[in-house]
Amino acid sequence: MSESSSTSATGPEGDRPSTPSFDDLKIPDMSPRSLLRQFGPGMILMMTGIGTSHLVTAPTAGGRFEFALLWCVLLAYVFKYYGFELAFRFTNATGKSLMAAYATSRGKLPVWYVLVTTVIQCAVGQAGRLIAAAAVLYYLFSGQMGFAVPLWGWAAFLGVMSVTILLWGRYAALEAGAKIAGGLLFVSAVIVYFVRPAPIGELEHFLIFDAPPGSWLVIAGFLGLLPTGIDVSLQASEWGKAKRAGMARIRDRLEAAGLAPTFDPFAPKTSDLTVDVRRLPPRALEYSRRCFRISLWDFRLGHVVSFVIATIFLLLAAVWLYPNPIEGRAVMGEIAGIFTDSVGPWMMTIFMIGAFAATFSTAFNYFDGWPRIVGACCRNLFRPTAALAGTSADRLTIEHRRRWYSEYNIYRVTMLFSLVAAVVFIAVVPRPVFLVLVASALAYFVAPVIFCLNFHYCLKVIPKDDPHFYPSAFARVFTWISIVVFTGMSLVLILGRIFEVTLFGG
Repeated sequence: MSESSSTSATGPEGDRPSTPSFDDLKIPDMSPRSLLRQFGPGMILMMTGIGTSHLVTAPTAGGRFEFALLWCVLLAYVFKYYGFELAFRFTNATGKSLMAAYATSRGKLPVWYVLVTTVIQCAVGQAGRLIAAAAVLYYLFSGQMGFAVPLWGWAAFLGVMSVTILLWGRYAALEAGAKIAGGLLFVSAVIVYFVRPAPIGELEHFLIFDAPPGSWLVIAGFLGLLPTGIDVSLQASEWGKAKRAGMARIRDRLEAAGLAPTFDPFAPKTSDLTVDVRRLPPRALEYSRRCFRISLWDFRLGHVVSFVIATIFLLLAAVWLYPNPIEGRAVMGEIAGIFTDSVGPWMMTIFMIGAFAATFSTAFNYFDGWPRIVGACCRNLFRPTAALAGTSADRLTIEHRRRWYSEYNIYRVTMLFSLVAAVVFIAVVPRPVFLVLVASALAYFVAPVIFCLNFHYCLKVIPKDDPHFYPSAFARVFTWISIVVFTGMSLVLILGRIFEVTLFGG
């Protein structure tokens, strides 16, 4: 049965829509095998994160400071958890993205804030992601084979390839290949770790707050980009909406039936985002709740796997490379040496394949994610863009393609800007580790604001008497603690770096 056939055009009097039955909805299977097939945005979030932070920042921390910064890994994953989960919760509860909620604020200041910081991230942040992938090719072809191609040349090659694939919409096969190679990266790292595991006693550094001299940028990098920047929660919200599962799938039908209000970004009210689940037909309610649980498990699995990989790479560098500053254009060669020294050249080959897949998938996903957010900001700020909203190729009209202000064209132009600006940054500052750490630190200082906004709108939009979608008492308390921790760490780093106030060991 099609969606349209499940709802009559009019009610008994012929002047209002009847309540839809939603009998056509297929209730998701919750078996483990079925869950893995249905996972999506959470795994994309993980693939976006496993790249620069894991393959550059974590080994840099282990090589420079041995086990001293293990606490950063644990702190980042524990206290950033709800910053991401709230995005999945909001989209599953409302069927809308967080950018719609941001548009309800006075003067739409959060939307403007996200727009400005995202444009900056498109340049500086993307340079940090792209240079990590370029460093892999530079080591393999320029360093080992003597190809006279500079680092920025490899970055330009990868950037052009990414943008071309995105604009032509041929990502499915590449994503599958990247996931396979990412699996090889995980397996190879685990194998090498058990060749010479870190001493058990050193794991106490998970719980020892230590900030060695010169570590502030690495700490900010960890907290900014492990598992990934909290600004990516906005991308995850857009990806979740685009997947059209759960509430995102049925929201239009609920609005048409009068079971949910219609949201207008130019007369925005938070109450228009709310879905009162008590009014939903039983099948629609069960469908939306199961999709939400799948979304949570999708995210949680990716979060745990990402934590394990980050921890392993820090420990590997601490055991095999310390003391080593880990810097320069051949940074991937230094890290790859762990695999050669421990098992043999064949294991290094597996690592390099996985490392390239992980770093390239990160840069690739950001080439889509940040322009997508810029487009989302514009559709909530400007009426002409809202009238031509959407980026999905199968829903575009001639007007979407012709008008420069359509969301689709803003998305494309932002993508090209990101490509050019990132390559220019890499050409001017060809230092992979430095650019990665700066990009990570930038994400860190943006994080507390996004975290607070996500929490605020979940509490304001989702009905308090909804036990399924509304954050639990524990989630609310722990989110407040997390916000305090991250805001406090931001102040510590600002005081220590800008005002030279030495705290916690400098």
